[in-house]
Amino acid sequence: MHGQFIINYSKMKLTNEQKDEIRGLLQAYVSRYPSQNRAAVSLKGISAGTLSTILNGKYDLISDEMFLKLRAQIAGRQDDGWQLCPTSVYEELTTLLADAQEFGNVAWVVSAAGSGKTTAAHTYASGHDNAFLICCSEDMRRNDFIREMARATGVNVSDLSIRESLERIVRHLLTLERPLLVFDEGDKLPDTVFYYFITIYNRLEGHCGIIFLSTHYIKRRMEIGLAYNKKGYDEIHSRICRKFVELTPTSEYEVAAVARTNGLTDERTIRAVVKDAAACGYDLRRVRREVYKQKRLAALNGR
Repeated sequence: MHGQFIINYSKMKLTNEQKDEIRGLLQAYVSRYPSQNRAAVSLKGISAGTLSTILNGKYDLISDEMFLKLRAQIAGRQDDGWQLCPTSVYEELTTLLADAQEFGNVAWVVSAAGSGKTTAAHTYASGHDNAFLICCSEDMRRNDFIREMARATGVNVSDLSIRESLERIVRHLLTLERPLLVFDEGDKLPDTVFYYFITIYNRLEGHCGIIFLSTHYIKRRMEIGLAYNKKGYDEIHSRICRKFVELTPTSEYEVAAVARTNGLTDERTIRAVVKDAAACGYDLRRVRREVYKQKRLAALNGR
């Protein structure tokens, strides 16, 4: 996938052919938004003027660093040549996301860390119009959360208060056809931000699909919140139909398939990757590291 980019850019100058490829990626990215300006708002450190200049092919006015900064945000998550293998988590989550977008469903999906749910969500959002991925974190304040939503959806809220910002985002989503919001690692948010899910659901119910992704920790957090009758927890639990959707855990057969998809052919080597993965719950981050390790060893041994 875009293999010619698997190089150290800091030591070379981009060719026009490489810039043309980035321009093609940008055209596809912009097409997902109602306007070029909204696409620009969704990108960090990239102005509408820069987008326009690149789309018009005026490369001399844009630095290589800016091209690379842009590509890092629009080219997906497989920039180092890693090939995607459709595991059960990938296929199940993709189906859930498509269903939520089509019918405006709401669900909270749980799976182990390293199972590939974030990669699946990124891949889906990058390939579907009006699908937006919002990455959550435990240090987010309310203002951070709302502005991340605004950035992801391409809404300019630089001049607005938090309440006005959320209102503008909601109104924008209501104008879109079958929008989808995906909140990755939503379980990490502090309660003051967690409560926003209730408002977002109430304003967009039936019009916008909403999917939350997290590890199983959310189940324990929800149990505690419900047991102590904490503010907002029963409302959120109700809005996800009082159920967490469990994805099928990664299996040893899928780890072997991932290894083969990414270039390993020697069965002993593949078994070594599977054995290593089994010791860590088939974490795909560990699998990725081990596959690259085995490929480096094979290169050193002349295989």
